[in-house]
Amino acid sequence: MRLARLQTPEGVVEGRYEDGTVVTDDGEYAVGRDGELTYPCSPSALYCVGRNYAATLDQMDYERPDEPDFFVKPPAALVGPDEPVRYPEWTDELTYAGELVAVVDERCRDVAPEEVPEVVRGYTIMNDVDALDQQGRTARKAFDTSAPLGPWIETDVDPTGLDIETTVGGERRQDANTELMLFDPYEVVSFLSRRFTFRPGDCIAFGSPANPGTVEPGETVEITYEGVGTLRNEVVGTE
Repeated sequence: MRLARLQTPEGVVEGRYEDGTVVTDDGEYAVGRDGELTYPCSPSALYCVGRNYAATLDQMDYERPDEPDFFVKPPAALVGPDEPVRYPEWTDELTYAGELVAVVDERCRDVAPEEVPEVVRGYTIMNDVDALDQQGRTARKAFDTSAPLGPWIETDVDPTGLDIETTVGGERRQDANTELMLFDPYEVVSFLSRRFTFRPGDCIAFGSPANPGTVEPGETVEITYEGVGTLRNEVVGTE
């Protein structure tokens, strides 16, 4: 099942996504006619794991971590599917990263790896936008529109062994599989749950395969995860 949120003139509605329609307890809303899809949950934080693919370590000349290496993006960074990603005027090196994301379903802490499926609502996709020439992860990764998220939450998918493909302007830039993660999704969620109390809607992103380049204004980034969907966003200038 796919769970989605639709931004309407009257506010956000939530329900099942079925063939271009969001079905709620109060009725059906057509995407495009009644509103547009927005990010599919409302997290208190986005917990993001980096350096979780060997190819990324090789590309960036990072050392292999002994445990998941993480940072946090704020809710202010969120934008939904097909919403613009703004290229900040203070950077000259903006990059993308196609990441699988778990969405927490209930308040929880100290979750064992085998218990993770019980506390996860489902999976969605994030583009971890990064101003690579800035100093420190917060400056690089925590700015407005740096966390496109969507298009929906898929509740019926095994996060291990999923193919991923990222294209920029129609050119394939990433092609990998989640089985190549150094720490699998269940390990990551369990590890972070020993440090943070998760709340419903919180997001855990599992890192990205090697990132082969930058993105420029006017280019569209499309990230596809097998069995989940495709997240699409255009990069726009600030003028």
